[in-house]
Amino acid sequence: MSIAERSAALLNWVRRKPTDPVLVELASADAKVAPHQYRRAGGARFHPMAWVDPAAQIADDVVVGPFCVIGPEVSIGPGCVLHNNVTILGKTTLGARNLVFPNAVLGANPQDKKFKGESTRLEIGDDNQIREAVTLHTGTEKGGGLTKIGNNNLLMVNVHLGHDARVGNNCVLSNNLMVAGHVHIGNNVVLAGGVGIHHFVTIDDFAYIGGYAQLTHDVPPFVKVDGADRIRGLNSIGLKRNGFAEQDVEMLEQAVWRLFLDRDRPPISVNMQKFLPGGEHGDLGSSPHVQRILAFMERRAKGKNGRHLESLRTA
Repeated sequence: MSIAERSAALLNWVRRKPTDPVLVELASADAKVAPHQYRRAGGARFHPMAWVDPAAQIADDVVVGPFCVIGPEVSIGPGCVLHNNVTILGKTTLGARNLVFPNAVLGANPQDKKFKGESTRLEIGDDNQIREAVTLHTGTEKGGGLTKIGNNNLLMVNVHLGHDARVGNNCVLSNNLMVAGHVHIGNNVVLAGGVGIHHFVTIDDFAYIGGYAQLTHDVPPFVKVDGADRIRGLNSIGLKRNGFAEQDVEMLEQAVWRLFLDRDRPPISVNMQKFLPGGEHGDLGSSPHVQRILAFMERRAKGKNGRHLESLRTA
């Protein structure tokens, strides 16, 4: 069947008036489209100018705006809203209540010369906001075959997430962010605008990355980073907002100062020994949060070029 024939078949399939018409409010010029112009297919509402492959799996209450394109291997969960001009391709799965804004492209092939059309995926969790012009690519076979985003994340305008990257939950990825392939971003991470992240970098939980930072090394949890991999201090405001006890924040403040900021500090490998039981900073080392930083830094030191994940790559 040609594209024109499939389009005609799709329009005939969806041109049925809903029994309970409502005005779907889309943040676009088409927000004023009358309710009867949205057609129902199995409960989902499609604008007549949207192109949705009949093989796509779409929950009953999904709203698809004008000029959207949805491929045959796409699965969209309940409560999702696609504003106008959204493109979803490949083996892409969206969970529940995701909002996708104009010109976002989800599930396109990875930007990797080694990619030869293998069956790889993009998975997106629940309650994410994916703003204008965001690009999220599927994985590669050698990278595990999966690009994955968790729940309750905000991806601002023009974010690019490369193949095989992972994003946890409750993260903010700000405008014009460049995330290379194989990058892992933890939970509750905030990345300010214009940040560039080298492939295979890990950014652990509750980190805050300042605008236009250049990250080539793994970033430990709880810290603020700016410039070229420079740790500036503890993300104390972020920790307090997320319910960390005052005592825990104070211990982390001291530990981060002694590990990364004190001008008289020894090399990091020597400095970490002071946090062991009986060491000069053994009291701080008793904190499970401080222990987590120490374990992270030990793993980073065993990695390649300051990146643990790169030491695991096979090709």
